[in-house]
Amino acid sequence: MNAIADKYAEDGVASVFLYSNEAHPGEHFPHLTSMEQKFRHAAALRDELGVSRPILVDALDGACHRAYGSMPNMTWIFNRAGQAIYKSDWTDANSVDNALAYYLDISRRRKDRETLAPFTVERLDYRNADRLAFFKGLTRNGRQAVDDFIKAFGPPPSEFRWEDKDSADDAD
Repeated sequence: MNAIADKYAEDGVASVFLYSNEAHPGEHFPHLTSMEQKFRHAAALRDELGVSRPILVDALDGACHRAYGSMPNMTWIFNRAGQAIYKSDWTDANSVDNALAYYLDISRRRKDRETLAPFTVERLDYRNADRLAFFKGLTRNGRQAVDDFIKAFGPPPSEFRWEDKDSADDAD
């Protein structure tokens, strides 16, 4: 998403990352119990994933996260008037790129004096569902996060090995 933010920055598009909670807490990144801990976790995520966009940290109780749908990996796009013009229950760079290009084209069309009327669309997008990469990423939070996910959603891909995880110091 950093690349998308960079791509559209010259068009006046601002992008932020909202850190809400650990979707899969474990021994390295446990359930959040204080704002200080939450800021540490957000900073670790920024450093590990190389997030270059500003990171906003939600309240400890996740008030913002709940207000905007409570899904673990949502994307919203708002116009300058604060109106939601795009909402996705999962962040996918291709979908976000497509939406931003479309909405920026509307500005061009209006400048060309085209008469436009808004309408609502529902569409089904597709994202990469690489379970092996997901499980490798899940190890960031610790063995408990992996075990809890397996209990809830079934076994990882046969190629997954816990040994694939780099050693990490506990965040707390």
